[in-house]
Amino acid sequence: MWNNSRMKRLFDLVLALFAGFVLLLPIIIVSLLVRFTSPGPVLYWSDRVGRRNILFKMPKFRTMQIGTPTVATHLLTNPDTYLTPIGSFLRKSSLDELPQLWSILAGDMSFVGPRPALFNQNDLIELRTQCGVDQLLPGLTGWAQVNGRDELPIPDKVKLDQEYLRKANMLFDLRILCLTFEKVVKRDGVQH
Repeated sequence: MWNNSRMKRLFDLVLALFAGFVLLLPIIIVSLLVRFTSPGPVLYWSDRVGRRNILFKMPKFRTMQIGTPTVATHLLTNPDTYLTPIGSFLRKSSLDELPQLWSILAGDMSFVGPRPALFNQNDLIELRTQCGVDQLLPGLTGWAQVNGRDELPIPDKVKLDQEYLRKANMLFDLRILCLTFEKVVKRDGVQH
């Protein structure tokens, strides 16, 4: 099975090292922009749910002000009031996701898989567990991401995660990565 294979792990490692090298300058630039546009750390480490519902720390460039409640962005009353001066740009461009290359290198994530749930998204975690999706390594992108991203209700996300679980192979992962690149360039499906 591709999802838990050594080949997928090797694919992730090689691609993460290559991406890290190619994206080193943008990573440095974004780090400096975050540092100089708002007080607080450059990275935000959130508790996320990994394979078999084991928690891990996932880094992102910080896009929200210090003191923002730890909930999914769509649950905030007015999310825009919590954004840093460059937070909206980082989110819409997906540049805030670049530090997750670390999570891929560490083996907590893959390039493709279901997006890791926040530790307190109990409805999503429970539904994924019922459907066996919790056995997958979470991904930087996934089938649900390229089919709606933030716009999808939780049951629809999990159905797409299940579809990925059934269909996963190297070609499908490459297709999802290409679709992700296209979505990021067009900024499709980003609400905040």
